[in-house]
Amino acid sequence: MFKNFSNHAGVALLRFLALLPYQTLVSIGHGLGYIASHIPNDRNRVVQKNLELCFPELSAQEINRLRERHWRLLGRSIVEKSIIWLGSKKQLADMIEVRSEVDLADRKPRILVNMHFIGIEGSIILSALAKDKGWPRTSGFFQRMKNPFFNRKIIEWRNRFGGNSIDRQGNSIALIREIRKGSFIIIAPDIDLGLKDSTFAPFFNIQTNTITAVSRLAKITGAQVCMMITTLKKNEAGYICSISKPLENFPTENPEEDTERLNRIFEQEIRLRPAEYYWVHKRFKNRPLNEVSPY
Repeated sequence: MFKNFSNHAGVALLRFLALLPYQTLVSIGHGLGYIASHIPNDRNRVVQKNLELCFPELSAQEINRLRERHWRLLGRSIVEKSIIWLGSKKQLADMIEVRSEVDLADRKPRILVNMHFIGIEGSIILSALAKDKGWPRTSGFFQRMKNPFFNRKIIEWRNRFGGNSIDRQGNSIALIREIRKGSFIIIAPDIDLGLKDSTFAPFFNIQTNTITAVSRLAKITGAQVCMMITTLKKNEAGYICSISKPLENFPTENPEEDTERLNRIFEQEIRLRPAEYYWVHKRFKNRPLNEVSPY
């Protein structure tokens, strides 16, 4: 009974937040992030450890400033989910600008590699604008949530403009079919999804467990692989969803080398805007050669 009430209360809160002026929403998110950055908990410790591992050249004071800024932006991104999941097409278009170096209407088989910056769910703008722009529908893997109610709701919300969420568990065939049809295929490979179909590749000079799916799917389907990165505008008034030209000579015959190349690209982008990366994830939890987890 209480769980059912809390689920519906959560939906009501999201609907309320989606009605607020955007700058008010951003201010609420910054405030929540500031509070979260000062609460000792497991996720704060994960952020601290990740930053220390990836930026050993920074002082303790610099790490702390970066950690606090990350939480500020993460808090913002969390309340912005109200627009991502429930906002109108206009709200999304006002919040996220699309800049592409490829013709998104040509329907060529294409994989969009989406990094875990705080704006990662900004990719929904492609679905929102698809009908007006003549773009194909957007398909991508989703990770099941522990809460079945919100698992169903978020799939429904993400698909409300005609998108297609594909369960990550055992649905590669469905994804291959969508790639060959010319749908936008979005994959975010920069998180630790377990040792299956993965390799250890350098990331900030750390051997990091990384899935090889992008290389393998591109090889099977003949798809182009483009980077899709959603980052804050310089004035932080919204986001830019940037889609690059196809990576040259990708994939190769070696998925491990391809995965190392992607990790190098991820690191280059993160170093440009380190506070925007999703440091709350235990990126280094699986270790090679039975090394002890840093967490």
